[in-house]
Amino acid sequence: MKKFLLWLIGILAAVVLLLYIFNVDYLIKAVRVVYLHGKTTAYLSDYTHFDNRVVKKGTGQPWALHKEYNKIKATARLNEVNKELSTVAYLIIKNDSIWHESYFDGYGKDSKSNSFSMAKSIVSAAMFKAIEEGKIKSLDQKVSDYFPEFGKGKAAQLTVGDLSSMATGLDWDEEYSSAFSITTRAYFGDELEKTMLNIAVTKEPGKEFKYVSGATELLAMVVVKATGEHLSDYVSKHFWQPMGAENDALWQLDHPDGIEKAFCCFASNARDFARFGKLFKHNGDWNGKKLLDSTAVQKMVTPRFPSSPQYGYGWWLNNYLGKKMYYMRGHLGQFVIVIPEDAIVIVRLGDIKGLQTKKDPHSNDFYVYVDEAYKMMGLMKPEDGEGNKRAMK
Repeated sequence: MKKFLLWLIGILAAVVLLLYIFNVDYLIKAVRVVYLHGKTTAYLSDYTHFDNRVVKKGTGQPWALHKEYNKIKATARLNEVNKELSTVAYLIIKNDSIWHESYFDGYGKDSKSNSFSMAKSIVSAAMFKAIEEGKIKSLDQKVSDYFPEFGKGKAAQLTVGDLSSMATGLDWDEEYSSAFSITTRAYFGDELEKTMLNIAVTKEPGKEFKYVSGATELLAMVVVKATGEHLSDYVSKHFWQPMGAENDALWQLDHPDGIEKAFCCFASNARDFARFGKLFKHNGDWNGKKLLDSTAVQKMVTPRFPSSPQYGYGWWLNNYLGKKMYYMRGHLGQFVIVIPEDAIVIVRLGDIKGLQTKKDPHSNDFYVYVDEAYKMMGLMKPEDGEGNKRAMK
């Protein structure tokens, strides 16, 4: 037994040494955070295993409860999908009042969970705010003005607008299940800025949409350079506090006092996430105070490329039920869906995302969350909509 243990320790030491030699030592943290907790990917509560910076709240502004609050039960289909996809929170907000909310698996109104890529919408809002303040000149400002590393070749044409609209030409592998992808390194590594400054631009920027998390990370680095503030502090000052968030949020860092993992990892709760939905529903106005210029909001929720109508500047877009809808979206099916025509905001947080096909850029669960909300509110017949027709997994 003693010889076996010594042999095992030797093997493990050799493996660790090789990870450092080949500069993939971030895999040690990936194994510790994910697999040793019985998971196979990043998960809602993983923020507790990383360093975080606080996004400070100000004076809380509690949501009003609708006069019909929770009087209508969830539909059978919604209950089925919530169970199948392990939903932890589902909210419907009508006319700025909470009309329905349900929590599962021990979660409640103040429970934090990982936003994942919903944070991308927040970063783009911060960029437009920096433009409004004159700290960034315009969407056409070159990234190389802030980071000379992007001053040569195709990279020299890269703009902040390209970053926000995912038209970067970055050599980036948006692969979540591969241990060796750049996305995995960005998530678990502790030298994120160094990683970003070594990413090549291999295609001409500004020509086509291609979703890559590195675009948002680089955009956040520009915002930090332009404003001279931590991203968390800038978002707190211009959005989180004036919107009256009732809880501090947490933004994961790559290492203690490092930079925010801005492409993801904003930990908050369903009610406070919903505030971004309300802000955008009102074109940047919050209870009479202008937090973001309406032209910026409309820019963000309008496609840049006719060939890619599903994405604007940091927000996903869909024309469904004859209505314009736009939404924040994150890994494992995190949603803040805004339907301005009907003054509705829908929030869903959970552990599993619905089926994503190559035919539709919107996952199948999106349609269920919208359809069933409309049925509960009496705005759609039980037999209508796409949600009942689509397999979830």
